[in-house]
Amino acid sequence: MPDLISSLQMAAVGTGFTFLMTALGAATVFLFRREISLNLQRIFLGFAAGVMTAASVWSLLIPGIEMAEAQGRTGWIPAAGGFALGSLFLLALDRLLPHLHPGSDQPEGLPSHLRRTTMLVFAVTLHNIPEGMAVGLTFALASSSQDATVTLAGALALALGMGLQNFPEGAAISLPLRREGLSRGKSFFYGAASGIVEPIFGLLTVLIARQIEPLMPWMLSFAAGSMIYVVVEELIPEAHLGEHSHTGTLGVLSGFLLMMVLDIALG
Repeated sequence: MPDLISSLQMAAVGTGFTFLMTALGAATVFLFRREISLNLQRIFLGFAAGVMTAASVWSLLIPGIEMAEAQGRTGWIPAAGGFALGSLFLLALDRLLPHLHPGSDQPEGLPSHLRRTTMLVFAVTLHNIPEGMAVGLTFALASSSQDATVTLAGALALALGMGLQNFPEGAAISLPLRREGLSRGKSFFYGAASGIVEPIFGLLTVLIARQIEPLMPWMLSFAAGSMIYVVVEELIPEAHLGEHSHTGTLGVLSGFLLMMVLDIALG
């Protein structure tokens, strides 16, 4: 029980930081009167895609494989199985949850009578679910004295990378909401609230995985599959926004490089 409490506390700290960065990004609605430029949007979206791709490999899949092998199991089985399940989980949410991406007039998910502003918030909320799972799991593992596959420095590196890309995500929801006619206060509130799923799903994932220790490699790979789904389905297409974009590509490469360096240098 003390180990579980410590894991939950560490997960709360890590996901709390990434949530805070989302809220700080949403606060830019008080500073800007207009939306950010198209090129800047491409850079931010590409950067987020690069960070999440690198984090999926170095912070989740590789530690998951190493942990499975340390448990005496074949490493690629939970890596592949968890990855597939995570992708299917996000696919199901994408098909079921009504949401609307900024700049689009066509909502996705099941038909609904929800307001445009609500569906805009849901779109970013979908992105934040796997991020919360990933950060929560790595901090929980770092706090465990029985596992050395993830260090505290590595968990901090992941939280820092996710936090850096959450800042523009917060802005990407609050500024369009302001354009939709909401007040600055409400735009900030909904933008910040879109990140609350990170600590929620982070703590829930830790509770599930800690109850059944052999599930941990599967959960790490599950988070990786969820994040890669978001990258391929949403972030990279939106980073190019319908045309060939060097700025979006450079954003992806920059995010990947930064997260890779952070994870290798600190992890």
